[in-house]
Amino acid sequence: MPEQSTPPVAIIVGAGAGIGAAAVREFAENGYRVVAMSPSGRGRQLAESLGGEGIDGANTDPEALRAVVDLAVSRYGRIDAVVNSSGHAARGPLLEVTDDEWFTGMDLYLMNVVRMARLVTPHFLAAGGGAIVNVSTASALEPSASFPVSATVRAALAAFTKLYATEYGPHGIRMNNVLPGFTTDDPATVSPQWTQRIPLRRAQSTRELARVIRFLAGSDSGYITGQNLRADGGETRSL
Repeated sequence: MPEQSTPPVAIIVGAGAGIGAAAVREFAENGYRVVAMSPSGRGRQLAESLGGEGIDGANTDPEALRAVVDLAVSRYGRIDAVVNSSGHAARGPLLEVTDDEWFTGMDLYLMNVVRMARLVTPHFLAAGGGAIVNVSTASALEPSASFPVSATVRAALAAFTKLYATEYGPHGIRMNNVLPGFTTDDPATVSPQWTQRIPLRRAQSTRELARVIRFLAGSDSGYITGQNLRADGGETRSL
């Protein structure tokens, strides 16, 4: 994130609930001016309640992505960070996933990032830097049969992130993915039987993950780019 004398500005996409909403709160409470987007309107309402801005729109809509970038620039004159979160694509047996469900997953988990990168990168180039953080999944590294679309498409996102980081790193622009495991708004309500496979024996809170996202978006992680950072309690085993 480039040096600045005014508060940094973060766009949060998919901000209506869960991880996205927790990110809105985390960034707003730590000095960022937040511009949020979600299809339900809850992201906009949350951002406005915290002194920020927002629009209603889906991350699969290129015009909505353009509108949220334009809003950030017109309202605050800068963009320092973007967080790409998303909803859920199809689940179920691998060969029962339809073509339409695969294409929807590509829109939700990959093309949303590609389209946002096209829109925001010129602003980062003009500013001399910036950061994009994509909320992925630990299943991108160790695929789960329960989430075939998410695991497959987010593995492609990992490749895109490496390519983007290599291309734009010389300009001070970073992109990383955060890979959460079992994450929920209220871990205290999760039965221990669901966390026995996790070395830390608990679920992660969305607020806990939001702190990781803010770290990746800020200057404290200024030498980290092109990475897939697992925040899964040690659940995945690969090196």
